[in-house]
Amino acid sequence: MKDEVQMPWWGLIFAAGIALIFTLPISIITATTNVTPGLNIITEYVMGLILPGYPIANVCFKTYGYISMSQAISFLSDFKLGHYMKIPPISMFVVQCIGTIVAGTVNIGTAWWLLTTVENICNTDLLPDTSPWTCPNDSVFFTASVIWGLVGPTRIFGSLGLYGGLNWFFVVGALGPVLVWLLHKAFPSQKWIAYINLPVLFGATAAMPPATTVNFNSWIVVGIVFNYFVFRYRKRWWQRYNYVLSAALDAGVAFMGVLIYICLTINNVSISWWGTADYDHCILSTCPTSKGIELGHACVFP
Repeated sequence: MKDEVQMPWWGLIFAAGIALIFTLPISIITATTNVTPGLNIITEYVMGLILPGYPIANVCFKTYGYISMSQAISFLSDFKLGHYMKIPPISMFVVQCIGTIVAGTVNIGTAWWLLTTVENICNTDLLPDTSPWTCPNDSVFFTASVIWGLVGPTRIFGSLGLYGGLNWFFVVGALGPVLVWLLHKAFPSQKWIAYINLPVLFGATAAMPPATTVNFNSWIVVGIVFNYFVFRYRKRWWQRYNYVLSAALDAGVAFMGVLIYICLTINNVSISWWGTADYDHCILSTCPTSKGIELGHACVFP
């Protein structure tokens, strides 16, 4: 089993420890800002430094460290919703345990069935263009395992790489909140300083390009319009219905996702949404390569 997963026994304990340590502070950030910073890069980076050249070990460590914390925060969010709906905590916990067992069994069964029945699944080179089994999320995990596990961060952000300067941003992220706190203490009359939340500002960049920025436009419009009118005329509405509004927006996105899939995607009908066409805006981009490395094809940006 160790030869298959490539990760030693202490890797599981280390990953669980990272998830345990970061669950509380990230849960506080999530509860106060609705933004959840992830541990995916941290876990990949750490295991890439410890065991370079072992991509499966890197993926396993990332799963046990990052996904464990993510699921814990998701469960805590369920508890918050249950508390809001006055559902007993014991009942919530029992339902979560049953749901975990059912979901895990169904997921592994479905994955096993697809892997054994769908020919050339996840292989985009052999699948037809209209095939839905391209596995985009799994491709992200695979790419991460190659970058952080097989190649390793030393060849990218270390002495053998070109981007070692980016490591200084770890220092910036650690000292940034301290700087905001010092400014707040130095200028107590400036109330707006206390509202500067660097985890939100830095964490939001994870949803920026290469993904489209339409999501930021939507957040800005809804946030400015709703906050301005509610805070100005109906502040009590904000205090009562803010959580309900957040849940309603999330439910609306999920409902429209299902509706679009049933009405359009399942019939091979696609829509060119405004702001998503040619989102790269960098037609003349080139691939940066090290000396002595040549590429026989052009870069394709996802």
